[in-house]
Parts: sequence; structure tokens; C-alpha cells
Amino acid sequence: MVKRDSSVRIGLVFPDLLGTYGDRGNALVLVERCTRRGVPAELVEVRGGSAIPDSLDVYLFGGGEDDAQVMASDGMRRSRASIQRAHDNGAVVFAVCAGFQLLGETYEASDGSVLDGLGTIEMDTRSGAPRLIGEVVVAPDEATGLPTLTGFENHGGRTTLGKSARPLGSVIVGHGNGVGDVDGAVADRIVGTYLHGPALPRNPALADYLLEPVIGAAVRVPLDDGLPMALRAQRLGDAMLTGVAARVRDWKVNRG
Repeated sequence: MVKRDSSVRIGLVFPDLLGTYGDRGNALVLVERCTRRGVPAELVEVRGGSAIPDSLDVYLFGGGEDDAQVMASDGMRRSRASIQRAHDNGAVVFAVCAGFQLLGETYEASDGSVLDGLGTIEMDTRSGAPRLIGEVVVAPDEATGLPTLTGFENHGGRTTLGKSARPLGSVIVGHGNGVGDVDGAVADRIVGTYLHGPALPRNPALADYLLEPVIGAAVRVPLDDGLPMALRAQRLGDAMLTGVAARVRDWKVNRG
């Protein structure tokens, strides 16, 4: 087990702006998986309008609506140097939907306005129609060593990766980035995706993938993942439905 002088600091960034789709659950899962392995961990909330510190071990950016995304983008750009400094020192970044879009170079909204992102990943996003809603299944890039991922998407973004960007994986069911049958992007200690759900309760292996650079060998301490694995199996099974069963599923989703 890696010995630490302080608790693992799991940073939930701008939850009041980028917290529309329950992505707080990702932070809770990371804290819990550390704690159950005997690794002290704490949840640090960085509210909108506050400077993002460079002292966090994990930075979590969630989903949000258009106006909130504009405000979040301003705050993220103001703290660009702090985020970069933390990442250079070993921090991990996990960004979902709007948060993922803001890791790119630009985001063009439906009204034609363009937001500048952090430029962490070579990619651009524009708003498109129709809105992409439903279950998603992703086969991750083999280099990640991750199993099939499950999640839920609800976005109008169409994200085009640049030449230097590598997708998180190939879409089996759903839309992901909405361009090129791929979802998300992955780089050194950076993962972006359109997977809500939240993603980490649905995919324990992804949670540990994010934690490994931070807690090292401790991530290999086994946990009782019976409940999350049952959820994972149930959501994968539902997502893989075809024919009439799939149409019934989609009708239920769109009915709300």
C-alpha cells in the first residue's frame, strides 16, 4: 500500500454549475473506494466563482446546462494554470459531458456563441440536433485495460477529436461523441466521456483506473463489488436489447 502524508483530495469542481446529472456520485465512489482500502480520502468541493486550487489529487468536472457551462468555462479558464500545474504534479482529471467539452479548444453553442475551453485535449465541440439521449455501451481502447463501459447520455454536443487526441473507446450502443462512433478522449491521467449514470458507480474498474496513479498498489486491494457489478450487468443487458424490446425501452426513456 502506498503511504501518504495526507488524505487523497477528491475535488468536485463547480458542483453548483456542473452537477445537473448526478455526477456528484463519481466523487462519492472515489472517496469510498479509497476509504474501504484503508487510504484516507476527503471530498473537496470547489464552488462556482471560487479559484480552483492546485492541491487536489483528482479533479472531477460534471455535466451542466448551457448557461451554467458558460459560467463554468470562465472559472476553468481563470484557473487553467492551477489545473495544469496539478496535472503536471501527478493529479488525475475526469470530465463528463459539459466538463468534457470544456477540456477541448472550443465549444460552439446552439445560438452560435463560442466558448474557449482549457485546450487540454485537441478537440472541438459544436451543438447539433437531434439531442442524443439513451443508454450507451463503449468498448474502451485496449491500452486502458478497461472492460466494456456502460452509461447514459443526454447531450446535444458533437465532439470532433483532433489528430493528437485518442478516444476513450468505440461506441457499441448509443452515440458518444456524436462523431465517428467513438466516445470521449483519454490521455495521460485524463479521461473525458459523455457517460453519465453516474459513470463510476456503473463501472468500478473505471473508478480504480482513475485512482491507480494516485494510490498506487493500494488499488489492487479487492473490494466487495457485488452490488455495483449487479447494476452494471443490469444496465448492460438493458442497453443491448434489440427489436421490439429496444423500442419499448426507448419509448420509456423518451416519455421520461
